[in-house]
Order: sequence, then C-alpha cells, then structure tokens
Amino acid sequence: MKFFLILIVLSLSTFKVFGQIPMRTIEQLIDITDPGWPLVKQWIEAAKNKVEVLPMDTTRGKDALFKTQVTTRSPMGAIIFMTGGLLIDNGWIRILGAGSKRLSRSLPEWNKGKTFREYRTQPQFLLIADDVLGGFFILNGGAFGNDLGKVYYWSPDNLEYEPLDITYTGFLYFCFNNDLDKFYEGYRWRNWRTDVSKLTGDQVFNFFPYLWTKEGKDLNKVSRKAIPVEEQYNLNLDFRKQLGLEKN
Repeated sequence: MKFFLILIVLSLSTFKVFGQIPMRTIEQLIDITDPGWPLVKQWIEAAKNKVEVLPMDTTRGKDALFKTQVTTRSPMGAIIFMTGGLLIDNGWIRILGAGSKRLSRSLPEWNKGKTFREYRTQPQFLLIADDVLGGFFILNGGAFGNDLGKVYYWSPDNLEYEPLDITYTGFLYFCFNNDLDKFYEGYRWRNWRTDVSKLTGDQVFNFFPYLWTKEGKDLNKVSRKAIPVEEQYNLNLDFRKQLGLEKN
C-alpha cells in the first residue's frame, strides 16, 4: 500500500508543475534534498522486465529538464535529468528522457511541434513513450477528458486513444513489471527480439497490411519495414483523419 501511495503523490507532483509559466530556472528544477532518481533506480533494479538505462550528458539533461519544466523530485524529471531514456524489454518500449545516441529524441524536443508550439506553453497532452509497433503512450493534459495526469495508449491496431487508467509513475511500474507478452498478445511475431535489436530508438516497424485492418491482424503474415518514428506518427494522424476518427 505504501508503494502505491508514493506512486500517486509523485505522479501528481509531476503533472502539477508541468508546463507552468513563468519558466523556472534549472537551479529551481534540480531538487537536491529529495531527488526522485534513487527511488526510480530502486524500481529499475527490482524490475521483472529488462530495463536498459541509456547514458546522457549533463548539458543535454539540464536542457531537457528546463524545457520540460518538471522537477527532479518527480519520476519524469528524474528520468529526463539522469538518463538518455529507458529501453524496456529489449527495446520494445522506449521511454523518453534527455536523448542519447541510441534514442536521440529528448522528451521536450519530440513533443515540440506536436503537442505544443513553444516550450513555455502548457500542452493538452504529452508524448512520453512509444513502442516498435508504432503505438504511442500519451500523458493527458486535458485533451482526452478530466482525468488529468493519466496515461493513454494510441494503439496501432485501431488508431484509438485507449485509457490505461494509470499515472506516469504507474506507467513506469507497468513497463517495469507487467506481463508485456500479455499486453501485446497477438502482436509479437516469431524472432521479434532479433528484429527489434536492429532498430534504433528513433525507428518503428511499418506494417502492411496495416495493423488496424482485418488483413493486418496476423503479424506472421504481414510485411514490415523499419521507418522513422516521426513518419509513423504522421501516418497515424493521417489515417485517423481518413477514417473519420478526428472530431475536427
């Protein structure tokens, strides 16, 4: 019970400070007395799933933290400041941090132009992670309803925004400990680990027939190729418009 209370408190603190104006200085964002990284590191060390912490340099960490405007007391701020990102389950899921050689996108840089125009504006949602299928994990800032701070999965098999009913910290717990084979049941093909190992953190698989079609449900029968994650993100947006899934 204590663990889950910690999750709730830290997740709320992450989202509360996110995107506030005026922008706080990097000195104000770095929490020396109660940093979140030691706790996140404990979760990683105890994780059931494979978690790889990507290296980063201090300059990139400070830059990403300042642009995101979360404190290092929060799990999100700790990951942004202390890591280049996290690779989960042999790289199947990529959690964004400050950016690294194998995952060049920092969290704020990836979101700029997608969820906000300028760094000091508060976005309606935030892209926090993605997977090799072209699915995106999104933190709700109001775009999806009143459940602020909850994570949604933009699923590639139906292009819908599916509520996971977990906070950012709960999402970390999901990635570290949940049965990912069960979550992705039917969407892991033979030898997927070998194929995923050839991707960079800025690539995803593009499938044909598309996963949201009837013909694209059998992963062992569809063709796939690696494309930039940016290209897949834009394709998903276009498909939603073509299918009439966008309200406007």
